[in-house]
Amino acid sequence: MEIELKLLLAPQDALRLRAHPLLAQTAQGEVQVLQMHDIYVDTPDLQLCRHHAGLRVRQVDGHWVQTLKAGGSVNGGLHSRHEWEGDVPGPRPDLAALDSAIGRKQPIRALLRQDTVRDALQPVFTTRIERTVWQLRTPQGDQIECVLDQGVIESGADGADGAIRSVPVSEIELELKQGQASSLFDVALALLQEVPLQLGHMSKAERGYRLAASQPLQAVKAQPLALDAAMSVEQVFLAITGNCLEQVSGNQDGVAAGEDVESVHQMRVGLRRLRSALGMFKSLLALPDALKGELDWLGGALGEARDWDVLAGNTLARLDGEAQADAAALAEAAHAQARLKHQQAAQAVTSARYTACMLGVQRWLQARAWRDGCSMRQLRRLDARVSPFARATLRKDQRRLMKRGKRLLHATPQQRHQVRIAAKKTRYATEFFASLFAGGAVKPYVGRLSALQDELGWLNDVQVADRLLLQLPEVQTGQADQADQSAQDGLRLHAAFIRGYLAARAQAEGSDGRMHKAWRRFKAARLPA
Repeated sequence: MEIELKLLLAPQDALRLRAHPLLAQTAQGEVQVLQMHDIYVDTPDLQLCRHHAGLRVRQVDGHWVQTLKAGGSVNGGLHSRHEWEGDVPGPRPDLAALDSAIGRKQPIRALLRQDTVRDALQPVFTTRIERTVWQLRTPQGDQIECVLDQGVIESGADGADGAIRSVPVSEIELELKQGQASSLFDVALALLQEVPLQLGHMSKAERGYRLAASQPLQAVKAQPLALDAAMSVEQVFLAITGNCLEQVSGNQDGVAAGEDVESVHQMRVGLRRLRSALGMFKSLLALPDALKGELDWLGGALGEARDWDVLAGNTLARLDGEAQADAAALAEAAHAQARLKHQQAAQAVTSARYTACMLGVQRWLQARAWRDGCSMRQLRRLDARVSPFARATLRKDQRRLMKRGKRLLHATPQQRHQVRIAAKKTRYATEFFASLFAGGAVKPYVGRLSALQDELGWLNDVQVADRLLLQLPEVQTGQADQADQSAQDGLRLHAAFIRGYLAARAQAEGSDGRMHKAWRRFKAARLPA
């Protein structure tokens, strides 16, 4: 299993990296500089890519090597993938040699044995890279290969004009050769002190496929967790947090692009799931306050963009009848504010602060430093099998939700908000542990939780809309000149009307039975545990 951390840097910062004191202090032997030419092969319909695999043949100073990478995961910039490598005589892969090297239980082996795949392999894209390699040895004795890659990825001809599409490459790869994975993050954080870096979510193969197939960025939703009842509480904690970080980092590029509404939403969901998971295990381990504060900062940046997106694209868009004209007048200004908040969110996830935050969380997870501060009782609980912990967690979450929901019929907006938060945490916990319980019990329970969340969510959107609509005329006034003053006065009147309209509608919908019905259906649901 290959374990590496990928970081991106601006080409002009390569000199700063080369001069970094860490490299001078920990490098062993001579620095290598290699000229590499990679040829990635796949079928015309990209069967390897569809199965999350990449097959390349690399020429290094006249010598050819084939490499197949498949499976694994990416979270917080940490790439873990199965890798098989071997010499080949030329620029074509040797599938017989790969077949001998791949384990029988690997799905990629069966795929490569299919004649329709073997006979259809062809070059899809190429890379030309200058690679600089340092072999590092940390004071703790860990061995890490530090690689600086600079060059270009090129696809085939682009249409009738025969043009070649290309994207530049400027990245660092820290690969663990021996020792603890946490040392990768120590090195990365040290490099970040001198060189502006960003986490690299996509491998060169993924970037090449995106270029060759002209694939747009897509938002990444949470993937189902496959837990085993034999796993310990600590192992499940690491699996859950890793799953959450995959969702966060998977949407990084979409948020950085500055426009994609769904990427912001899914990154925020991933962050909320992560914080909910940390809360579930807080009796056994606790994220350091400094890192918790950084997650709060990131959540705030994403939350502002999401709130304006919901106002502009959902709350105002749902209004009709007498409110429609006023809502339309406000929507344009709300969309403009949403675009501004997207730019700010993009700046946040491309900043050194975000990089340090994600590296810090990953380092904390890899080092498992919480064990040093645990009592013997806590250590026994961490090492115990997960099923009793999962059942106890779900029962506790349900009791909290039931207690908060007792007065839901006559609740204030703040009390409804607390019920909504409790419902969300209960749903996240149920989804985290779902694979430990019978699917027939989990699905209806989560379904009724989701229905309750939907009803409470709309009422919460109204509360958020009231706050934002109160701000909107003032924000627009601050950005306008005197000639626009009359327009701002009109915007203020539209906002006042819609705030009143939404309040009345929320009052009506809060008492029309739908929320109460959703609550009664949830109360009758059977807890999966």
